[in-house]
Amino acid sequence: MLTLCAVAAGFLLDLLLGDPYWMPHPVRWMGAAIVRLERLLRRLFPDTPRGRRAAGVVLAILLPLLAFGLSLGVLLLCGFVSPWLRFAVETFWCYQVVATKALRVESTKVRRELERGDLPAARRAVSMIVGRDTDCLTEEGVAKAAVETVAENSSDGVIAPLFYLAIGGAPLGLCYKAVNTLDSMVGYKNDKYLDFGRASAKLDDVWNFVPARLAALVTVLASFLCGLDGKNGWRIFRRDRKKSASPNSAQTESVYAGALGLQLLGDAVYFGKTVRKAPIGESLRAIAPRDIARANRLLYVSAACFLVLSLAARAAVVLLLL
Repeated sequence: MLTLCAVAAGFLLDLLLGDPYWMPHPVRWMGAAIVRLERLLRRLFPDTPRGRRAAGVVLAILLPLLAFGLSLGVLLLCGFVSPWLRFAVETFWCYQVVATKALRVESTKVRRELERGDLPAARRAVSMIVGRDTDCLTEEGVAKAAVETVAENSSDGVIAPLFYLAIGGAPLGLCYKAVNTLDSMVGYKNDKYLDFGRASAKLDDVWNFVPARLAALVTVLASFLCGLDGKNGWRIFRRDRKKSASPNSAQTESVYAGALGLQLLGDAVYFGKTVRKAPIGESLRAIAPRDIARANRLLYVSAACFLVLSLAARAAVVLLLL
């Protein structure tokens, strides 16, 4: 039961503290490890499509196992000293795995710049949280990009980590975070990573398959609680959830689009090249800066709902096994 308390406490710490830039974070360590392991594996394996794919498979397996094994080992050692020391360490790691407040803080910076009428500053702010080119975005395009980021990351930045934390505590949560970090760093379909990053991208799809769909369902529930159009959110989810090249990203984005009455996705520019994407939702009105705040409200309510439901389910399973 201490693990469940650590997950809940970690979630509350995230809401209070967010992700201060000065604080060491496991994702930064994972990023540094990926850079070093990539260099090593590219030297060890042949520079052929097959060799690059094999090297990528090793990386995709090795980093999550290291994250899980090292964190579990530390918690076991802490448990030998004191169960409360283990609880404290696990709470801290659970807090670092979830990114609810950080997502709200960064997207709110975009909203504030838009409300001040400073489009160049808004473009700079949104460039910190999206991968697309932002130099040519209009005010509506900037607001749309921020809403899309909240919608997509509500799953892999908040709900999916909570899902794995509820199942396996901090070690499984950190293992998931390693999978997610691999995808964000090497899971690209460009010349450099098409072969090397294939395994990481596929692994991320697998790990997010169930959480993404649970996230969409709980977001529909949360949209009713927020006073948004939950009925339309459910309708657009059923219609548009498969309109993305990724099997997972449109799950929550479709709910946000329907609940907010917006049209999301569509064509975007990445590294100077236009990428064609099918639009999701219906353009009932123009996207405005206030929609970023409404998306964040939906994010917070859906995260709280999922936390309660997932921990209740885990507690019920534990009690049944006693």
